Amino acid sequence: MLIEMLQGKLHRGVVTGTRMDYPGSLTVDLDLIERSGLREFQKIQLLNLTNGNRLETYLIRGTRGSRELIVNGAAAHLNRTGDRIIVAGFALYDPAELHGHQPTVLVLDERNEVVSTH
Repeated sequence: MLIEMLQGKLHRGVVTGTRMDYPGSLTVDLDLIERSGLREFQKIQLLNLTNGNRLETYLIRGTRGSRELIVNGAAAHLNRTGDRIIVAGFALYDPAELHGHQPTVLVLDERNEVVSTH
């Protein structure tokens, strides 16, 4: 049996742009992807704190150091530049791997700079 658990999270990030004509996904600064322990193309939940919308998509790498969080494709209809979001990535774990498991949580400020890590 495998158990789906939170692997990493970007908490209270700010959407820096939207691209409706792009074929889906969430573009995230590569630094933030790596620091959170997530991976490019990993399935994530995008939770909008501003309007309550929740959706699933996947990560694609953005420009390192840009602090960009760009919502692409159909999801751009549900998110706007300036919205506060949570990006939650999950992974499947064998129960034996879960002893001491702690997801990496990066808390972001209004410029998508990391202000704390949990």
